[in-house]
Amino acid sequence: MTTEIKSPTFPESVADGTIANWVKQEGEPVKQDEVIAEIETDKVVLEVVAPFDGTIVKILKPAGEVVQSAELIAQFEQQTAQQEPVNETKEPNKPAEVTVESTPVSSSSDAKENGPATKKLLKEHNLKAEEVSGSGKDGRITKADVVNHLEDTAPPSPAPATQSTQAAAKTSAPSGRHEERVPMSRLRSTIAKRLLAVKQETAMLTTFNEVNLQPIKDLRAKFGKDFEAEHGVKLGFMGFFVLAAVHALKKFPVVNASIDGSDIVYHGYQDVGVAVSTDRGLVVPVIRDADNLGLADVEKSILDYSIKAKDGKLSMADMEGGTFTISNGGVFGSLLSTPILNAPQTAILGMHTIQDRPIALNGEVVIRPMMYLAMSYDHRLLDGKEAVAFLIAIKDQLESPEKLLLNI
Repeated sequence: MTTEIKSPTFPESVADGTIANWVKQEGEPVKQDEVIAEIETDKVVLEVVAPFDGTIVKILKPAGEVVQSAELIAQFEQQTAQQEPVNETKEPNKPAEVTVESTPVSSSSDAKENGPATKKLLKEHNLKAEEVSGSGKDGRITKADVVNHLEDTAPPSPAPATQSTQAAAKTSAPSGRHEERVPMSRLRSTIAKRLLAVKQETAMLTTFNEVNLQPIKDLRAKFGKDFEAEHGVKLGFMGFFVLAAVHALKKFPVVNASIDGSDIVYHGYQDVGVAVSTDRGLVVPVIRDADNLGLADVEKSILDYSIKAKDGKLSMADMEGGTFTISNGGVFGSLLSTPILNAPQTAILGMHTIQDRPIALNGEVVIRPMMYLAMSYDHRLLDGKEAVAFLIAIKDQLESPEKLLLNI
């Protein structure tokens, strides 16, 4: 039975997608729920899975083609209960049957074929019976024989679209140095367009400060093991930053607002996006209603999103919305940077690497684990005074983490 395979139904915010990769090829056996194709949209990569055991009969949309929501992309043949054997052997101690033919059997006749499925597959691929070696009884051709023949004679399959090898045009300069031209992925292209639009359409400025993380390091050293035993998740730094940001956003609601045309939209909730780097590009899953979550819930959300991002399992819903964003370039060793706004949000907080540095504390020079903080903001909505005060509020919360518990 032949079934139509269609692209997933895209959300309203997604116009179309691109076939990134055919994980399974025509004629290749597939198990139910196995991934057969990947479709890349502007935000995430969606997987197309097999509805049941069977075989891809024909790929209608090759890798690189643009597809619409719920568009036909392939034909799939379900595996039936009675499968054709690849090899048939004679039963032991049973004499071989001898058949006397009154006329010779033509090598191109249907006498070699075994069943309607084989005939259909030969016809679909414009093959003649004599072109395929039969492994069935009396040299009959099975469906498996046709599939194997197609695999043996097919040209090498292109690499996945997500890899740098597909559609790459290689050129050789006279000096012998090589160049490789690779099409930009859909996600990377979308990121580039949006970041460029932010630079062109906003009055973005960045203010800096630094924070002493010794109090948080002491807390983690003292209660880290108990925290993990109680909640099943490690006590990290990001949870403190999210809660400190939520507290500061409540004090400065304009930082939690966004611009819509000539209107300012004030949000009565704090949905904090946490930027995550993946092989495909930067994605920003959102911690919903972060103002209602405790430290353990925030850490669990961050861990869950990190795992999903690594496995490419983030959904559209995971990344939609957000009123404020935190980006941690410190995990890559960045000492200082100017993060770019995540439109239409008003501000973004940039974390950086923790570095032991000498500071003046109570009239003495001491070594402390310091981190530079950077806050980029839209000057159309935020004045420098408010932006600086907001960043100092975050610094104050982080250097006195007990205030987070007391909500002061």
